[in-house]
Amino acid sequence: MASSKGVIILHNPLKCLGKILICILAVSSLSVYAQQAPAPKPELAGIAHTAIRVADLEKSREFYGKLGYQEAFAMTQGTKTTQSFLKVNDRQFIELYPRRDETQPPAFLHVCFESKDIETLNRIYVERGLSPITVRKAAAGNLLFTMVGPEKQNLEYTQYMPGSRHSNDQGKHLGANRISEEMVAVGIEMQDAATAREFYERNLSFVPVPRLSTGEIWFELPGLPSQQVQIIQHAPSTAFQMYFSVPDLRHTAKQLKALHLAVEKHQNTLTIQDPDGNRIVFVKGKPV
Repeated sequence: MASSKGVIILHNPLKCLGKILICILAVSSLSVYAQQAPAPKPELAGIAHTAIRVADLEKSREFYGKLGYQEAFAMTQGTKTTQSFLKVNDRQFIELYPRRDETQPPAFLHVCFESKDIETLNRIYVERGLSPITVRKAAAGNLLFTMVGPEKQNLEYTQYMPGSRHSNDQGKHLGANRISEEMVAVGIEMQDAATAREFYERNLSFVPVPRLSTGEIWFELPGLPSQQVQIIQHAPSTAFQMYFSVPDLRHTAKQLKALHLAVEKHQNTLTIQDPDGNRIVFVKGKPV
């Protein structure tokens, strides 16, 4: 292509037209690809905490203290403790809530998952037609939102923030005698396990874990396969379960016996019960 006195001359108009068509096709292809690109999937950074309501706060503190889990901090109203935060590691806690009165039974309250980008996670859930509350700053200083899960159980999500009570406690209250230093799974009881399984897989993108045993439902956390959730079909004798990883089950059994704790031995697990009947299960590595 050249010009003479302001007039543009095309030496090969067909060749130029071909280039224009190629550019149009490229732009169209990019547009189609953008429309067909898969929606972002939620990713979690781990199990942040489990929350349980206890019959006797001091008795529960003493029990978990035997396992090496120290209280990092507590929330109070006047002189009354409303929440006790026991530390498993710098990113995992067990929250104990005392019951208001004797008519209120001990119970599992919720599991909380950690997110590295809680605003994005919240938006993904909204785009999937779920109803998480708006992200807010919690009393301890972290970002948080909740969402109703299967059977109206509360699901909680948090992002640790600089200056929060959790972040300010990093490196502290890490008991030297902790039986385990990581919570690797939680078992949540459901009346309708099949419906719960569908919710966790379809809505939350949890990854099913194949099981040899029938009737057991396990999921890996999306983005973090080393931690898992178990859906437990309702049974009168089954309470909430927390799974903790240990390097050596025989050594752990000796430690628990030295603490005068009743231990249930199975092929690949050791189980004890807290004062309210919640089951603490020790496994080597991951539970499945």
